[in-house]
Amino acid sequence: MTVNKSYFYNFVPIIQEITPQARGEILANFPPPALPKSEEYFNLQKESAGNSVNIRVLLNEFTIQMTKTNKQYLKITFSNNFGNINAKMWDNQGAIEQIVPLLEEFSIFDIEGIIDEYRGYKSITINRMVPCEESINPFSLLAYTQQDMEELTVELFSYLYELESPYKEISLSAMNRFWDQFRIRPAAKGFHHNYLGGLLKHTVGLMRFARFILKQEENHFQAVMKLINVVEKAYKKELWEQFQSEEQPSNLVWKDTIDHLYKMLSGMMQYKDIPPNYDALMTSILFHDIGKLLEYDHAGKKYDEFNFLYPTATDSSITMRKQTGIKMDELGVMIGHIPYGVLMLTKVIETEDIRISIEDIHLISHCILCHHGLPEWGAAIRSPQTVEGYIIHIVDFLDSRYENTEEIK
Repeated sequence: MTVNKSYFYNFVPIIQEITPQARGEILANFPPPALPKSEEYFNLQKESAGNSVNIRVLLNEFTIQMTKTNKQYLKITFSNNFGNINAKMWDNQGAIEQIVPLLEEFSIFDIEGIIDEYRGYKSITINRMVPCEESINPFSLLAYTQQDMEELTVELFSYLYELESPYKEISLSAMNRFWDQFRIRPAAKGFHHNYLGGLLKHTVGLMRFARFILKQEENHFQAVMKLINVVEKAYKKELWEQFQSEEQPSNLVWKDTIDHLYKMLSGMMQYKDIPPNYDALMTSILFHDIGKLLEYDHAGKKYDEFNFLYPTATDSSITMRKQTGIKMDELGVMIGHIPYGVLMLTKVIETEDIRISIEDIHLISHCILCHHGLPEWGAAIRSPQTVEGYIIHIVDFLDSRYENTEEIK
């Protein structure tokens, strides 16, 4: 069975050769998460200013701040399965002193309040909040992808199954070990793919671009130039739509991106005589953000990856945690997902006793370390030093920004 779809403004073909039997085997071995189908959403942006609300929410974070008149108030971020909800609570009759201990102890609250709107931004002014100690489904309180998780799962493994040895063994060994968490994890706290299932969706997105560049086009340099041309057209459309709009200027997705893409293409051209290693690139894509399994924390997260990397370490601090909305893991942020990706790659290879050349280990590791492109953007390498390193940065750059243009995320 051939599946034909498209991606990236309908420019990148998605072509999968998958039999019904293979599809069934993938879903049996790597089942997608069971997400809620018909739960009610509370969408803050669809509420009118002055509306009264009574909702159940998950605490993300809170701070005590001061007004211009030196009065305390609580600034709180909650979430539900539609996204983040900004709120505040005034210090009426000692409310902050009473509420802060509850915020430090509990994660889920029933809140009552009023919708506010200021300069187009909506929030809730809380009048009453009560901690909830009932067992809940975290997917009802955290945003998650609205794209078909089953289709994303089948697409990911259809690409992994076509890899050659040892890349196939490395990739499938990682998924056998981490799939339970990989399938639900976000790819970020903000900016892009910042919802459950975001890591899976983002990883598949990069693979779509990589296949277009190396499998579907004859020349990978021309393929990248074609993608940049799509960006240029999209940016012109953004500018024109903003010019015609009477609303407040919005953030332009493709602003300040075109020069960077041409700079990366120019760097990539240093390696015009070196054929790219497709299988190494696809394996690198699988691992490029896998460190986010450790870098982020949220309700429903497990900590098996810490135990895998550090089997002799005690984990008393982890078992005592209060999980909330998507946030940086207090340990994971000390290392970051890029170094973790290399640690997990080498640990999988060692644990599974997979034979691979030292050159190929360094090639994959280099791609992981340089996929942010520039040190000021978080790359652990001054600049990519392989054609694969440039490609993984370009496709990561494109996918992370394109996601912000999609109507269904």
